[in-house]
Parts: sequence; structure tokens; C-alpha cells
Amino acid sequence: MADRFYATGRRKKAVARVWITPGSGKVQVNRMTPEEYFGGTFQSQKLEKPFEVTETQEQYDVLATISGGGKSAQVDALTHGISRALLEVDGEMRTALKRSGLLTRDSRIKERKKYGQKGARAKFQFSKR
Repeated sequence: MADRFYATGRRKKAVARVWITPGSGKVQVNRMTPEEYFGGTFQSQKLEKPFEVTETQEQYDVLATISGGGKSAQVDALTHGISRALLEVDGEMRTALKRSGLLTRDSRIKERKKYGQKGARAKFQFSKR
């Protein structure tokens, strides 16, 4: 049995590579604590949710590297990665994680800008004369 489990979490352009190991519940994001890395946008309840749902609080240490996107998307990507890594630990957790919506990848991404327009939906102002 492996002592380290890996999973990838994604949200918008953010990608979180997550490794979990049996431990005391310590979370490290890009070699910093989550409070240091995420600052004011940090939502600790989002990171704790996968552990609460599977009743594994303070049983695993999390080591994550996150890149791309904004801080809010990165928090969601990290939560997705933790959920998928917990699934690698024990497949029995799948129903609880699935029911909480933690395994669903939020696929909404920025719509591309179209040619001849100002943006994705915004258009240049029409002038008849």
C-alpha cells in the first residue's frame, strides 16, 4: 500500500497538483500555509469540506502546488484535488464525496473573444450614419 496519494484538481484556468499522506492535518500550498498563500480570499471551510464529508479530519497532510487562475479558482481547484486524492486512498468514500458535489469538475471557463466584436458578447456600438 502506498503512503502517498496524488490527484489533480482543476477550476477555470487553475490547476492544483495535490499529494496527501497520513499525518496530522497540516496543509501546505506552494511551500506556504493556506493563510499566507491565499490571504484575504482564503476560505478555510472549503478546504475542510472534503475531510468533513469523509470524516477524516486531521488524518492526512496535504502538499499542493497550484498554478494559473485567480485565488478563488485556486481554492476550488485545491478542494477538487483533495477530494480526488481521498478517493485514491479509499474508494468507499466515493458516494459521500459525490453526494456533496466535490468530485464534479466545474467546467465553466472564460468565453473567447469573437472577431469583429469588442469581446465575447459585447459588440461595438452600431452607427447608422
